[in-house]
Amino acid sequence: MKKIVLCGGGTAGHVYPALAVAEKLQDFEIHFFGGSGIEKNILKEYPNIIYHEISAVRLERKLTAKNLLIPFKLFKAIKQAKNQLEKVKPDIIFSKGGFVSVPVVVAGKKLGVPVISHESDLSFGLANKIILHYCDCMCTTFEKTGKGKKKCVCTGQPIRKKILYGKKQDFFDRKNCSTLLVLGGSLGSQFLNKIVFENIDVLTEKFNIIHICGKNNYQKIVHENYKLFAYTKNIEDFYATADIVVSRSGSGAINELAMLKKPMLLIPLSKKASRGDQIENAKLFAQLGYAEVMEEDEFTFEKFLQKLDLLQKNSIKMQKNMQKTAKNNAVEQIVDLIQKYSKKQN
Repeated sequence: MKKIVLCGGGTAGHVYPALAVAEKLQDFEIHFFGGSGIEKNILKEYPNIIYHEISAVRLERKLTAKNLLIPFKLFKAIKQAKNQLEKVKPDIIFSKGGFVSVPVVVAGKKLGVPVISHESDLSFGLANKIILHYCDCMCTTFEKTGKGKKKCVCTGQPIRKKILYGKKQDFFDRKNCSTLLVLGGSLGSQFLNKIVFENIDVLTEKFNIIHICGKNNYQKIVHENYKLFAYTKNIEDFYATADIVVSRSGSGAINELAMLKKPMLLIPLSKKASRGDQIENAKLFAQLGYAEVMEEDEFTFEKFLQKLDLLQKNSIKMQKNMQKTAKNNAVEQIVDLIQKYSKKQN
């Protein structure tokens, strides 16, 4: 049996797409190289995948003395990854990005193991900018991302099969009202949480609300027509229940929502807290007619309510715009590439 190493971590967006690919790898022994973060907890639910914990070396984007230690930490992490890879002896590596992937990909290149990677966002993250130099093929969600780069192929975003088969939940007694799902990403969003917590009376007059706030942000709130969750393992059921969605704009979540044709209001992370990738993703989805967008810097609650009204008004039009995305799951194409490149080694 052939062996594959999957790697990625830091957020669920670097893990679930890799697991979507893993679902189709019936003829591979599957290993996952990740750090001690969220990826380790997620992989506990997949006993058929062998987990290997390695060091993640994160580069600070601002000038800091910590960056002076990066070369030494990275050398150590590459050596650690190389030792693990020599034990596993994989036929191929599939990287989903994130800093934990860099030492795995570099070590794989040194050992002559073919590497396929995937970039979810519209522009390359720092880790994938590095990985692009070492991988054999870089898959992208968006055509524009890899334009002019020979190694790049646009596949779209790999989506887990179960996302497509959610079951609508009977959370609310009030049936003649739209259900609003509020998502803050796998780590939770204090900004989105604050909007809901401070305006819960007004919002529940207009909507039934499902709110996923993140494990570190949970507080016990009992309110009519409002359901609060720290985290959920069955996000597909929450998607199925929602009529419209308010979300950050990480590529993993918004591509799942587009696949399911869910109209969305996107409030991306600001450049103060990120490299601006979520802003780019949100603007693209607005241009495609999939979403309304509101940036943090322009936020007022009055504008927020206006955007929700627009979302409801234009929901049918948005769903029609998302028809093309709803038919395009990248998993099959990525699996074909994995088969192709793993054969080259044999």
